[in-house]
Amino acid sequence: MPYLPPQKRDHEQVTRWVRDVLLKQCRTWVAVRDAEITGYAALDGDMLEHLYLRPDVRRQGIGTLLLDEVRQHSPDRVSLHVFQQNTDARAFYERHGFTVLDTNDGDRNMENLPDMTLRWTPNSVQ
Repeated sequence: MPYLPPQKRDHEQVTRWVRDVLLKQCRTWVAVRDAEITGYAALDGDMLEHLYLRPDVRRQGIGTLLLDEVRQHSPDRVSLHVFQQNTDARAFYERHGFTVLDTNDGDRNMENLPDMTLRWTPNSVQ
């Protein structure tokens, strides 16, 4: 995502955050192919906090598999935030029945970039 500002955290800080925050607060699924991590999803209640794939494995169904797993564990609804500039992610979620709930100028994320809240429910068009 070339529009993101430079990373402010080093590898050790990110590793600590994954170990001490992400894995303790969220249900997390990791996609693995040939013993290599290709992506992951993290769900906190009904909020999809993360769904990330390595760029070289996108458009191969891995994101859909992770999202399907998330929806199995939150069958009534799934919400998420996505950067408005992330048109690929927005299109992915739209194809999977997510609709826009609101938009924001970026004051709720650390990157300070405009984002939007999306939500899926079982009654969403897919």
